[in-house]
Amino acid sequence: MPPRLPFGEVLSESFSFFFGNLRFFFHLVTIPWILSLLLRVLDATAGQDAPMGALFEKVLDAVPTTMFMVGWMRFVLLGPRGVQRLPGIGWTRRETNFLIHLIQVAGITFVLLAAFLLTVGSIDPAALNSGQIDPQLVRREAMAAPLGLGFIVSSLLALRVSFGLAATAVDVPFSPRHSWAYSRGNGRGVIAVLFVIYLAGALAIMMAALVPYAVVNGIFGADLGAAVVAWASGILVSYASVGVAATAQAVVFRRLTKWRPGTALEPPSA
Repeated sequence: MPPRLPFGEVLSESFSFFFGNLRFFFHLVTIPWILSLLLRVLDATAGQDAPMGALFEKVLDAVPTTMFMVGWMRFVLLGPRGVQRLPGIGWTRRETNFLIHLIQVAGITFVLLAAFLLTVGSIDPAALNSGQIDPQLVRREAMAAPLGLGFIVSSLLALRVSFGLAATAVDVPFSPRHSWAYSRGNGRGVIAVLFVIYLAGALAIMMAALVPYAVVNGIFGADLGAAVVAWASGILVSYASVGVAATAQAVVFRRLTKWRPGTALEPPSA
């Protein structure tokens, strides 16, 4: 029988571990956070067209995010001694393997999202307020509907197999196929845990960006300065969300595979 994955316990363990190690989180996140903030500022000053500019920024942002996730997952599974260098200092084969695994997990989801945004295109708010129906917009939305459905389905599948990233972080050969086999009977639990974490993270990121922007802009009237403060705050909270999710993925990996440092993986339960 496959091991049972208790939703409440995994969620509680993930949040408790993260908030119990905030000092180490700030130690690991500093350089990736700065790199992500620089990417955001460069994207804004370059005047990239949204939303494709934002997607391109996310592609580049996968590099500092990967460095942080590898370091944090190793901390969760191996302790402080498992973090051999500060994330952002260097790039090794381990990060390359992790990034390849990440593309295997979420690559199709990202491509579907990009295709959806390209198909829908930009929407003019003035046209929506006028009450007139734009036939071309309706046609684009109809064409994009299957892409949107595919994005939702692929997102759920990606959540289910994403816990295998923790294996790659500790140099255990793993693939989405292994994740599927080890999560048999617990697929909905894995998806539910990560969905709740990412949903809570999305709400926290929104508040972390909007509140500082409103405060700084209201006091100083500096739109650009307020934007930078909002980006810095929002990106930091987004890394915190990634940290909680990475903790949950590591916990799920450890529970479902019964892996311990220095031991070989047991075959998945039938």
